[in-house]
Amino acid sequence: MAKSIKVTLYRSTIGRKPMHVRTLAAMGLRKIGQSVVVPENDCTLGMIKTVDFMVETEPVDGDGASS
Repeated sequence: MAKSIKVTLYRSTIGRKPMHVRTLAAMGLRKIGQSVVVPENDCTLGMIKTVDFMVETEPVDGDGASS
């Protein structure tokens, strides 16, 4: 099973740089409080690092398919 990370948006995208807004949209985050489970790979870790001041992360056991 691949490792996964749960990412939750906790700050608004209003007034942020367009690159940050697009990065969040690419991860599937659009509303404050919304969470997504993404695979832990170099691509998603880079995206998280770009917007780390706006999101909270926590590890997820398993593949994250079940809710």
